[in-house]
Amino acid sequence: MIADIYHFGVQQALACIFPVFIFGMLGLSKVIDIPFLHRYDFLLLSCLLMQIVMVRARLETRDELKVITVFHLIGLTLEIYKVQMGSWSYPEEGWSKVFGVPLYSGFMYASVASYMCQAWRRLRLNIVKWPPSYFTVPLGAAIYLNFFTHHFIVDIRWYLTAAIFIVFFRTMVHFEVNGHRYRMPLAASFVLIGFFIWLAENIATFLGAWTYPNQQNGWSLVHLGKFSSWFLLVIVSFIIVAQLKHIKGKGTMV
Repeated sequence: MIADIYHFGVQQALACIFPVFIFGMLGLSKVIDIPFLHRYDFLLLSCLLMQIVMVRARLETRDELKVITVFHLIGLTLEIYKVQMGSWSYPEEGWSKVFGVPLYSGFMYASVASYMCQAWRRLRLNIVKWPPSYFTVPLGAAIYLNFFTHHFIVDIRWYLTAAIFIVFFRTMVHFEVNGHRYRMPLAASFVLIGFFIWLAENIATFLGAWTYPNQQNGWSLVHLGKFSSWFLLVIVSFIIVAQLKHIKGKGTMV
């Protein structure tokens, strides 16, 4: 059991290379001034270079790069909208800012996709009793759209959360650790991933990745309510990854 826990930790750490790199660059750029280069631009160049290294070193496949690129665009679109609505801001200067959003921010979403793709491959994930696409695809679309529409109409995140537990009630994720197979309810894995992303968000805002309105005069803990947002975003991410892997025949969903 101890050997399995150690092996699981190692595989999780390897799957988190991209997110850890981003945190490292956030920390480095916070304490060191980069000559002739804005911090946001330095972060963008660093992320681009790291992405190239990961593909060249075969830490990520070209198919995974395509998935990650999709997440970059999805995340950047959401970031631009949220910044315009005043949900958070990027107060520092940068040449690579579009509508107030630095382009590196899309890589923070892409890093979540990178983790999912690598964890799927490293832990040999199998999904048992995956719901039909006519349930999962509209649900994922509704979750993503709610991030936009709740500014104008009623926020239905709790109804969507209830729908998630209903749709994925029978779905299990099987994974391999050190040659042994384990399983857990897929919805529980969504909760765990969402919680750890919320913890990572606290670190990111402390390092100045972005700033919430209540952090304008100094850093404070990200509201626990943001956990529900990350939980829902994890669902969208997983649905996209799962559907693409199913189409490519590289994921087992029965």
